[in-house]
Amino acid sequence: MSDKIGDNLGAAVRDVAEGIREAILSGEFVPNQRLIEADLSEQFAASRASVRAALLELANEGLIERVQNRGARVRAVSLAEAVEITEVRMVIEGLCAAKAAERVTEREAAGLRAIGAEMGDAVSSGDVLGYSRLNERLHRRVREISGQRTAAEVLERLRAQNVRHQFRLAMHPGRPQESLPQHLEIIEAVCARDPAAAERAARTHLRSVIETLAEIDRRRTP
Repeated sequence: MSDKIGDNLGAAVRDVAEGIREAILSGEFVPNQRLIEADLSEQFAASRASVRAALLELANEGLIERVQNRGARVRAVSLAEAVEITEVRMVIEGLCAAKAAERVTEREAAGLRAIGAEMGDAVSSGDVLGYSRLNERLHRRVREISGQRTAAEVLERLRAQNVRHQFRLAMHPGRPQESLPQHLEIIEAVCARDPAAAERAARTHLRSVIETLAEIDRRRTP
């Protein structure tokens, strides 16, 4: 009986943690927003104990921070840290692209090219949000094809920490037009089953992200 109770509590904690994580990724919970246990308990129909354990898990992931005598809040990531996160992503996404190039099937390659075509259509029609969603979908598919589960888990955590800067990046004028050829290059290298070229293309893309983040910051600084 005690094992069953423990399993149920563990499942509840995972559900709450996933719900909060998705709320951060979607922008429902914003940086520095206080996360009140009673409100979260009501929102996710979970016990205070489950909410407390979920917040601890997310604090360990770097998504939230505990503030003495004030509870928890969504952690704000500075530009400097966003750059560091992207530098780490550059290495891991390069690995995933290389692994995907080694493992990709004809059907998966066709799927990647279809995403690339949709991205091109989104850029042509000026659908910035649609392009942003396709951007994430492409990166997720490359990770899935790579079969690198550990890398995928790390990248998901990093993406959640960096979500505010990713949104600013997506909204930056001209960014979709700049990044589209980079994404298409990743797709073609993976589909060509060329691990070295795929890793190089992924790294080039993330290096461009770092440069654009710095440019956005310069424009915001008076």
